[in-house]
Amino acid sequence: MAGVLSKERIVAAADFNRWLIVPAALGIHLCIGSVYAWSLFNPSLIKRIGIVTSAADDWSLKSVVWVFTVAIVFLGLSAAVGGKWLEKVGPRMVGVVAACCWGGGFIIGGFGIVSGQLWLLYLGYGVIGGCGLGLGYVSPVGTLIRWFPDRRGMATGLAIMGFGGGAMIAKFMIEPLIRLYYKPADYLGAVDAVKLITDETGRRLVEVAGTMREVVIVGANDISNMIVAGPEGVYLVSTGTVGVAQAFFSLGVIYFVIMMAAAFAYRVPAESWKPQGWEPPEETSQHGMITQHHVHIDQALKTPQFYQLWIVLCFNVTAGIGVLAVAKTMMTEIFGTTLPGIVDFGFASTYVLMISLFNMLGRFFWASASDYMGRRNTYWVFFTLGILLYCSIPYTAQQVSVNPSVVWLVYFYAATMIIFTMYGGGFATIPAYLADIFGTKYVGGIHGRLLTAWSSAGVFGPVAITSLREISVKNAITDLLSKIDPVAFQNKFGAGMETADQLIAAKTVTITKLMEIAPPGTIDPTSSLYNTTMYLMAVILLIALVANAAMRPVNPRHHMK
Repeated sequence: MAGVLSKERIVAAADFNRWLIVPAALGIHLCIGSVYAWSLFNPSLIKRIGIVTSAADDWSLKSVVWVFTVAIVFLGLSAAVGGKWLEKVGPRMVGVVAACCWGGGFIIGGFGIVSGQLWLLYLGYGVIGGCGLGLGYVSPVGTLIRWFPDRRGMATGLAIMGFGGGAMIAKFMIEPLIRLYYKPADYLGAVDAVKLITDETGRRLVEVAGTMREVVIVGANDISNMIVAGPEGVYLVSTGTVGVAQAFFSLGVIYFVIMMAAAFAYRVPAESWKPQGWEPPEETSQHGMITQHHVHIDQALKTPQFYQLWIVLCFNVTAGIGVLAVAKTMMTEIFGTTLPGIVDFGFASTYVLMISLFNMLGRFFWASASDYMGRRNTYWVFFTLGILLYCSIPYTAQQVSVNPSVVWLVYFYAATMIIFTMYGGGFATIPAYLADIFGTKYVGGIHGRLLTAWSSAGVFGPVAITSLREISVKNAITDLLSKIDPVAFQNKFGAGMETADQLIAAKTVTITKLMEIAPPGTIDPTSSLYNTTMYLMAVILLIALVANAAMRPVNPRHHMK
């Protein structure tokens, strides 16, 4: 088996059509790119027990987003190790291992969801699946650059475009599978028709067949966030199924089969091969930033250019990946209450789909454009325009809370789509940038090590956005409690305001439920929960802009002799 997978067995004949490598690269990247659709799992995972809405013992959004973070961390770590291994064993071996890890990670994660063991979800999808992500990501990149030395940006853009588009395809798989396996919780009736009791921990209980059972309550503001819309009222906890575990099992099998087929389609060019009629350009072309020399993979770590590019990639990714991790939740929170007739569960899902589409298009467009603009100039555009757009989003959120108009939704949509074209473009352009600076001989391994920047961004981005959101939620609830009549609070939740902390911990008290009893004219604070994060992302892009502006060619002493 090792012989079939070895690098020597996949050297292409002289007449091999190099364009046949593109579908294989796309196949693997489309599968692993579904990680960008992680936010589609969030609404189901945080309702694993409550089914229709979150119960007291359900996983929190922050703990669920951490699964995505762990996957991105292990993507970077495995890419850093696998990049050098790729140079030794070739892309087929690496692709097969990636298929086993990514498909197997879904299966293990599914068992974690069924059993309620969050650590199994972290191990399966996060650790093992993350290793599959990293190995699958690097397996085609260096290969494509060697097959297309005349169009580096376009070649890497084609492959990495698949990673951006993976979430778009996953959208048409994940939600239908969840809905296929979904079974609603048992409905007990309207709130007025059921005798509710609030215990000392803040949970709501009802007596069923002589036994006290926990329930959740769906209000008017909660219906738009239900996986499958149902009536307002009282639902019995731990009945029905949210369907997400079964979806994990199905996806694991599908991705494994596709990735194995793609891995066996890989070929590498002979050592001396080059496109017919093509000659390497002079080093003075493309703004003096394309070298014809090569830098060894270990020597690259001794150059300042490696760390400048590390900052460029890390901060560009940080600015986008945190939003990606909570995209669906963010859309419903900013616009779900202000424009409830437009923004619902389905609209938010489509928003994730459009992020994937523009992420994908940006990877091909910007990477191809960088062949003409130069890589450094391309990143100039990313950072200057990105800073302006991130700073504009808090203003949009403020305006929509005061004046709920669809105009603000359109602006927010357009601004975030442009941001995600540049987010994807940054990923697709960085391999060509590396080849320009360090040469092509070890670009696959150097790219793998640079992807540790992605790991760091995968921690910082989601943690920043969820932590700042939690602080904003806490402050918003405290502010609302100061405005609400204690009698109305008692009637709504069956307990006094002195028990507010317990009710908040049990998820009985939320912003949406407090707004139902807030005085007329009270502005819903939900749309402003992400303002602080947006300003932070703008500052991060400013630092990346400085690192990119200082980029210069590698000192000749680092070149291979």
